[in-house]
Amino acid sequence: MTGRLFVVVGASGAGKDTLIAGAMAADPRLHWARRVITRPAVAGGEPYEGVTVAEFQARQARGEFALDWEAHGLSYGVPRGELAGLVAGRNVVMNGSRGALARARAVFPDLVVIHITLPLSVLAERLSLRGREDRAEIAKRLLRAGQPLPAGLRVVEVANDATPEVGVARLLQAIRG
Repeated sequence: MTGRLFVVVGASGAGKDTLIAGAMAADPRLHWARRVITRPAVAGGEPYEGVTVAEFQARQARGEFALDWEAHGLSYGVPRGELAGLVAGRNVVMNGSRGALARARAVFPDLVVIHITLPLSVLAERLSLRGREDRAEIAKRLLRAGQPLPAGLRVVEVANDATPEVGVARLLQAIRG
């Protein structure tokens, strides 16, 4: 029996990390694939391994990543070992990028995309409150949030427009299908 790969996507500020962390706490049978990212490990958010660009490129050249992509000026990679549980029947959840979905589907044809959604007004408020982007950057993020996902994917929409507990319950329901 093989497990299923769930790739969670959504706008920055949609609450992906919060929902994934809640799902992991509620169901220890799930595995959260830890990504390697070219940003300092102290930047916060999801648990990830922060590396330099040179280290990322060296690991990429050695073929250490099952998936890798570029987004927002950073490099992201999912080490092969993080997805090893799939063969043993374990479901794996990873924080993904809409720009990498076609490539992910080519490597994992049975993946399920979980698209975290919320009203743009709520997203704008969350982005403003976290204080990492200026108004122009927030406007760009809101524009990207409205773009459709690539066609031909199995997509489950999960609304994160209520409390974190409700969002986690919805994510778990999507995973358990």
